[in-house]
Amino acid sequence: MTAQKGNPAMTIGRLARETGVHFETIRYYQRLGLMPIPARPHGSIRRYGKDSISRLRFIKRAQALGFSLEEIALLLGLSDGKHCAETKTLAEKKLTMVEEKMNDLAAIQKALKGLVKECSKGSRRSGCPIIDALAAER
Repeated sequence: MTAQKGNPAMTIGRLARETGVHFETIRYYQRLGLMPIPARPHGSIRRYGKDSISRLRFIKRAQALGFSLEEIALLLGLSDGKHCAETKTLAEKKLTMVEEKMNDLAAIQKALKGLVKECSKGSRRSGCPIIDALAAER
């Protein structure tokens, strides 16, 4: 049986294998409202279609770009193609956050390089220059 949109044909286990998303994560996304819960025919199990694969891949790609699950819910709500301006605004905010984090990481990198350089010179005291620098009051 092939899975097609509107013709659910795969179990949650197969959906998990197809997408690389653990079945418990899929259930978690369902509880959050990120994934729809398919109907369960009487005496049967729930079946998922290709639209579920697409939605899970969307969620995982958005996460890889740094979007939170709350932001992904917003994106899914805007995904009908009529909200490009709102989607752009959300992406611009995320880009600003990423740039700020990169600046913070660059400052951390610079500080750590300085500490490692001091350590390479050797300590004038009995302790480690890195530990001394971290323990110093400033």
